[in-house]
Amino acid sequence: MYRESRATAWAVFLAALLHLGIIGFLALATVPCSFYEQLFAALHLPAGLNPITCSKPLELPGAVIEATLVGPTGAPPPKAVKTRPQPDTVPPPPSVPPPKPALEVPKVKTLPPPPEHPDVKDQEKVVAQGLEKAADAVREQEERQRQRQAELDAQAAKRKEEEQRKVEELFAQMDRLSHQVKHLDSKAKQAEQQLRDLENAKDDGLPDLPPAAQRQTGTNGADSGLLGQYMAAIQNAVTQNWLRPDNMPNVPCVVHITQLPGGDVLNVEVDPACPYDEIGRRSVENAVLRAQPLPYKGFESVFRRKIDFIFIPR
Repeated sequence: MYRESRATAWAVFLAALLHLGIIGFLALATVPCSFYEQLFAALHLPAGLNPITCSKPLELPGAVIEATLVGPTGAPPPKAVKTRPQPDTVPPPPSVPPPKPALEVPKVKTLPPPPEHPDVKDQEKVVAQGLEKAADAVREQEERQRQRQAELDAQAAKRKEEEQRKVEELFAQMDRLSHQVKHLDSKAKQAEQQLRDLENAKDDGLPDLPPAAQRQTGTNGADSGLLGQYMAAIQNAVTQNWLRPDNMPNVPCVVHITQLPGGDVLNVEVDPACPYDEIGRRSVENAVLRAQPLPYKGFESVFRRKIDFIFIPR
């Protein structure tokens, strides 16, 4: 748009310049040649630079001859001479007046007298017919407008229906993809659970402890009693339900748990000194909530309502 307006401005400017040049050329053409000669003489410019010069009269060699004009331009006008009129000897023919044409008397036609009671019905009929034709024309115009509006409404409804259909197809496709993703995720979880079940089904010669994703190695401590087994069982249950986020450091973290008898968790909170970021802290807390009820059966004697256990990423 800017280029078009700029090109238009240039075209107008050039056209105006061309017209001014033509007007100036015509104005210079109407000025006599003597004006240019006088102008060059007043400015003391060389006469050779003057493009418009007056043509010089023809000058012949020899002496100048003086002469007196004779003729219509130099002689006096001739004298008027009076002549006698000659009588006409032939008598003119007698003048006979032309016959007068007979005057025709125009016939006056008598108009019939106007009716005493003029017929108004015909006039009313003509007016009614005119009004009816005008009303028909208006109705026809309105009908055409309604048809045109109906066509436009139908086109708009068709476009809207087509757009709605496309949107519904997109949502249906998204639903199918989401269902496929959920189905694949469910299959993957089932496969992982089957692998864990197969690992747990192997006889490793160890006591029957709650299932864990891998064998717990401990912390090389001397606590091999029921309390140590209780903490190890909680660690195994939380680890199985933990979803490891990215950039998770392999360092321990203290977790505070408040629970009821039976293993139902009332509150879980990561210790403020935990080196995990916010995402890592939330992943541990969600793992504890998903692992409830926490191990309880067999550990009633060492059960504690508030426990602080060390979570170790595996």
